[in-house]
Amino acid sequence: MNTLSRTITGILAIILGLVLIIIGFFTFIALIYGIPIFIIGIFIFFNKKEDKIEEIKTKSKNERGGKK
Repeated sequence: MNTLSRTITGILAIILGLVLIIIGFFTFIALIYGIPIFIIGIFIFFNKKEDKIEEIKTKSKNERGGKK
């Protein structure tokens, strides 16, 4: 996800989680769904390591194995 889509998804999940938590005070079942959605929304919103791409480490010709 790029920064814009991560921000939009995180904010929507946080808002949905908060709404379900508020509704959860009246019906307990909404609280069960609201808390995890809220936590996942916070994780998506603040996750910065996802955009980093790791470099592929290649082995030298002698370490690859195979026929000699």
